[in-house]
Amino acid sequence: MMNSSNIIARSGIGFGTSGARGLVCDFTPDVCAAFALAFAHVVQQEGKVTTMALAIDNRPSSYQMAQAISAGLAQINIASKFYGVIPTPALAYYAMQHNMPCIMVTGSHIPFDRNGLKFYKAQGEITKADEVAILATNVPLSAITTLPELSVLPDAKDAYIRRNTEICKQDALVGKRIGIYEHSSAGRDIYNLILEAMGAEVISLGRSDEFVPIDTEAVSEEDKEKARAWVKGYKLDALFSTDGDGDRPLLSDEFGEWLRGDILGLLCSKILGIEALSTPVSCNTAIEKSNLFKHIERTKIGSPYVISEFDSLLSTFNSVAGFEANGGYLLASKIKLNGKIIQPLPTRDAILPAITLLSQLNQQSISEQVKLLPQRYTASDRIKDFARDKSLSLIANINKEPEAWLLKLDLPFKLAKVNDTDGFRMTFTDGEVVHLRPSGNAPELRCYAESNSQIKAEQLVKATLSAIQNL
Repeated sequence: MMNSSNIIARSGIGFGTSGARGLVCDFTPDVCAAFALAFAHVVQQEGKVTTMALAIDNRPSSYQMAQAISAGLAQINIASKFYGVIPTPALAYYAMQHNMPCIMVTGSHIPFDRNGLKFYKAQGEITKADEVAILATNVPLSAITTLPELSVLPDAKDAYIRRNTEICKQDALVGKRIGIYEHSSAGRDIYNLILEAMGAEVISLGRSDEFVPIDTEAVSEEDKEKARAWVKGYKLDALFSTDGDGDRPLLSDEFGEWLRGDILGLLCSKILGIEALSTPVSCNTAIEKSNLFKHIERTKIGSPYVISEFDSLLSTFNSVAGFEANGGYLLASKIKLNGKIIQPLPTRDAILPAITLLSQLNQQSISEQVKLLPQRYTASDRIKDFARDKSLSLIANINKEPEAWLLKLDLPFKLAKVNDTDGFRMTFTDGEVVHLRPSGNAPELRCYAESNSQIKAEQLVKATLSAIQNL
């Protein structure tokens, strides 16, 4: 008989900013079962669990991982309900409505040779404390030798479609042409149904049988060019897409220019009339400059940190939400849209911010909505295959002597202030911002920049990362 903590420790798989992530080869059936059993043990401290919900993304490895999870849970008499390939927020929403914990098998936006697991209690996404408890739990388990076939249930998919169609006016997008860049997104068979229910003419684009790792914080030049060409060629009013598991959105304007995720979140919050926001330190300072919100709480990067502020905000404000620079929108409170109540969904969601902005197209185009905001521009990119320890060492050294490192990083500015909430964020006297941090999901060093023009923000990122690579 084996035990979960030893199996997990030997795998080398750990928790990132959201969920457990690692190489596919390390997610063996025994490792998947060990995570599931440890999670079940943590959940059962709060009450008996007899059923757990499962779903997957379109990665080649995801179905087998779900089979192993189901086999592991069966060892402690927990039944699995499998909802197939659906977005993470669709699984989380359905499970929360039915008081079930759930596990989503997804590596989100990272390459297909990696994968991951996201865990949700019946109340919502687990906390960082829960992650520590899962790793420390010592549950006995038998080796997984047989993988069960899993039958797909449609209920979670159907509930997610209803959630988003019921709040929209059926004629909101009549006469509008909306493209969907489907690639391998877990929601690619759902989004067209939601947009068509709003009256849109939907054009499906770029569906792929191979997994495509779309990173909404570091959109490739190829995907930028695709968007411009598709919008022009198909005469689209907007183009919508997501990352692999459908919790991070991409939305372009009528010119094919992708909106930054934090601008999308800001516009969505404006339309929804949100009073208080929880958002990471990496998000655009146009949030504060807009003067649209009664309170803004800045956090570390990662949905668990955003969520951790919700209870405090809800004690004071009626409408509370959060979003990240990747565009994932987290709704903490009930709100009303078009006379309909939207139930809370305190986990990243891609479709709500998109349909909220799209619902305004008969009054204003997306570019017109953006122009009404304070004009602050952000950019981000990353150095791949950059070990986390190397990132942490670099950031620690910069923190010790920031002025000296400005010369090494080819940043000819004077420091106004620094922020080490998550990584190292430098704000300069002319308002420029450069922020370095290790990715929580992959061996990558991320760089964020903010400026008074998009070109300058992109140049800051490029120059900083180039200087680091040449050190």
